[in-house]
Amino acid sequence: MKAMNYRGPFRIRIDEKPMPEILHPRDAIVQVTRACICGSDLHLYHGMVPDTRIGSTFGHEFIGIVRELGNEVTNLKIGDKVLVPFNIACGQCVFCLQGLYANCHEANTMATAGGGIFGYSHLAGGYDGGQAEYVRVPYADVGPTVIPEDMDEEDALLLTDVLPTGYQAAEMGGIQKGDTVVVFGAGPIGIMAARCAWLFGADRVIVIDHLEYRLDFVKNYANCEVYNFKSLEDPVLFIKHITNWLGADVCIDAVGSDACGNAMQTITGKKLLLQAGSATALHWAINSVKKGGIVSIVGVYGPTDNLIPIGNVLNKGITIRANQTSVKRLLPKLMKHVQDGILSPKDIITHRFALEDLPDAYRIFSSKLDECIKPVIVL
Repeated sequence: MKAMNYRGPFRIRIDEKPMPEILHPRDAIVQVTRACICGSDLHLYHGMVPDTRIGSTFGHEFIGIVRELGNEVTNLKIGDKVLVPFNIACGQCVFCLQGLYANCHEANTMATAGGGIFGYSHLAGGYDGGQAEYVRVPYADVGPTVIPEDMDEEDALLLTDVLPTGYQAAEMGGIQKGDTVVVFGAGPIGIMAARCAWLFGADRVIVIDHLEYRLDFVKNYANCEVYNFKSLEDPVLFIKHITNWLGADVCIDAVGSDACGNAMQTITGKKLLLQAGSATALHWAINSVKKGGIVSIVGVYGPTDNLIPIGNVLNKGITIRANQTSVKRLLPKLMKHVQDGILSPKDIITHRFALEDLPDAYRIFSSKLDECIKPVIVL
C-alpha cells in the first residue's frame, strides 16, 4: 500500500509499505478515505517531538471503511464507514472508565505520561497513522464510530480531533455566562475553540494571532474580535487594557510549542531545543488571565520541560487545565450539534490533496502558503 514515510525534519515522501494486519482479536483494518494534516503533525514534521522515528507514518485524523475485523469486535461490520478518534483507548482501564480516553493506561507501552495516539511518535505508542491507504486500528470495539448516513464525510473527519479538541478547550476553561475569553492561536483548533466558547455563554471572544488571513477567517467563522500581536507592543498589556485592567476570565493556549512572538522562547525552544518548544503563547495566557482565572491548554508541547512563570500562576491563584482530548466522551454531543446545524466543522477546510501530493501539502501548510487553514487528503 502507499503511505507517508517520515525521513527526518522537513522530509517526507510517499512509499510502498506493507499492508497492516490484524495483530489482536480487538483490531480492525480500515481503508482510509480521507485524512487531515493537523497543526500538531507540523511539530513532528519540524523535528520538535522526541522519538519521532524514521519510517513513521503520521496522521491521527482520518475516516474510512472497515475492511477486516478481529474476532472480538462485534460492534462493527465489514463495509461500515467509520470515523476514528485520534486517541487509542482500551475502554476498560481505570482512566477509560472515568471517560479519560486520552489517558488510557493500556494503549501506550512507550511512555507513562501520555496515552496512545495514531501516527504521533513512539512517545504516543509508536502506532502508524492514517496518512496511508490502510491503517490498523487497535481496540476497534471502543474507538471507531459509524458515520450517520445524513452526515457529510468531511464533517465526520473533523470530529476525529479538531472539533472535539476545540470544544474541550472551551470546556476546560470553565466558561461562565458573561465571561471574556481570549484564544491564542487562529489555527484550526483555535478557530474551533473560539466558535465553541459561545456555546458556554461567553460574552466576548478575542483571538490573537500574527497571520492576517487566519485572523480574517476566524473573525468571520466564529464572530469574534481579532488582533495581530505583531501590531501590539505588548499583547499582555493590551489584553489587560481592553479588559478594564482585570485580565480575561479565561485564556486558551491553542498554539503549543511552535509559538512565535518572543525571541528568547524561539531560540531556546525551537532552534536550540533547550526546552520543549516555544512557550510564548502559554506565557501570554498566564500573564493575561485575571486573578483567579482559568488557563486551558490544548496546544501540544513535547516532553519534558518548559520555562513558564509558575510564580505568577501561584500568586494570581490561576487554575490550569490541560489534556489531550477524550474524543469518545464528546462524540455523542458533538455529532448532534453537527446534525442539528449548530456547528459546521467542514467549513474550515480550505485545501484538498491526493495522497501522492502529501509532501507538497505539508510544505504549503507548514510555510503558511496560499492562505491554507486546514488541508485534507482525499484517497
